[in-house]
Amino acid sequence: MTSSIGFKLERTIPVDEGYELVVAGGGPAGVGAAISAARLGTKVLLIEATGCMGGMGTSGLVTAFDPMANGEQMLVGGIMREIVETMYSRGYMSPGIDPNCWRKFYHRWSPFRVEGYKRILDELVVQAGVEVRFFTRLIDVDVSAADRTVNGVVTHNIEGYRFIKAKAFIDCTGDAILADLSGAACREAGRDTPNIMPATLPSLFVGIDWEKKRTVNEQKGAEVRQAIQAGHFTQPDPFLVGMSKVGHNVGYLNGGHLFNLNALRCRDLTEGIMLGRKIAEEYLHFYRKYIPGCENLEHVTTASLIGVRESRRIVGEYELNINDYMAKREFPDQIGVFNKFVDIHPYDYSEEAYQRHLIEKEKSFKLKEGEYFGIPYGILVPKGWNNLWVAGRCVSSDVMVHGSIRVQPACSMMGQAAGTAAVQAIRTGQTACTLDTEELVETLRKANAFLPQTSLSSAMTRS
Repeated sequence: MTSSIGFKLERTIPVDEGYELVVAGGGPAGVGAAISAARLGTKVLLIEATGCMGGMGTSGLVTAFDPMANGEQMLVGGIMREIVETMYSRGYMSPGIDPNCWRKFYHRWSPFRVEGYKRILDELVVQAGVEVRFFTRLIDVDVSAADRTVNGVVTHNIEGYRFIKAKAFIDCTGDAILADLSGAACREAGRDTPNIMPATLPSLFVGIDWEKKRTVNEQKGAEVRQAIQAGHFTQPDPFLVGMSKVGHNVGYLNGGHLFNLNALRCRDLTEGIMLGRKIAEEYLHFYRKYIPGCENLEHVTTASLIGVRESRRIVGEYELNINDYMAKREFPDQIGVFNKFVDIHPYDYSEEAYQRHLIEKEKSFKLKEGEYFGIPYGILVPKGWNNLWVAGRCVSSDVMVHGSIRVQPACSMMGQAAGTAAVQAIRTGQTACTLDTEELVETLRKANAFLPQTSLSSAMTRS
């Protein structure tokens, strides 16, 4: 129970200097930011709360990359493409996978082996010269509020507190922790929006006969509905993403919604992950009983991170919106292009919510083959801030577009752009909110980013 009486904490904290850029969070966005900046000759420190990089793809066991092509060409270049191609060359992608899954095919996922992904990321950051501190949390920030500049961050790990100075900072925490502590304006799901998209706790299973399982698509819902009618589940949720192949007899299940979970509240996270583990066991017995090829299924583990779909997003220099998406808008300052459909999950497990989800899904918040929309630089910049960027699922967008760009490939592109922008600002004296975006785009193109816009501008697109 929290007391209303305050406690004043005073500490003399060792100061770590010599860094030019601090990246908070080692998911796809943080890795993209750190590697890109280090390759450009910047001294980078990457801090990560867990013991590996990759975020939801590793600690979260979301072991499949979302669509990276649009049916005609690969849209996601740069560091993300380098990662997936290296994983394929090492045998870390799912057995039998066709490289055109990420190079060409329309709305095709690319499953992978989680331990291979961890190893590749370890190698890439070491080769780039990034200093990594695992098991380290960002807990506070020192800012000059008047000119919206971050001076340094306070971290904590097994060695205690550290105050880390740098010239630039990138928030890749997913929850906009650095931006929020700095005082940057943010929107919170459930506070500034009517609902919170449900989270999920993924799992890994073994013992699957994939040839036999091919005869049934559990996503269609017949078996799930039969199990619900039999009282099999704690919560009668008819929405099931389904089991994906990541090994010869290994599957990853992104199943079991955690409704109304506020990822900015510790109690919600605690109760949610306990419920997620219970639901995972229920799915184990469901698959054994109802799905051919899963009679000998064994549950290996649940993830150590909850798959949070939304929590906190910054108010940026630009807010990407569903009208931009539907218009297939291109921006002079776009730092990536993407095609994934708008993925909004039902907000509760009622039949009414599920049917409404199916109807909305048919409204075609989905671009056609060969199409794409642009991701502008301005969504990475907290409005008015000088040396602070954000990348990943806490960037500036509305809820609908967020449902497309919150995934690993898009987060990697945004991270690479933020890291490149930070180096440009450090080298030129430009600020995040006054950056020459024409120079940024040209630098990203040299690093193999796919940026097809024909018109460039030195000034970013603003709301």
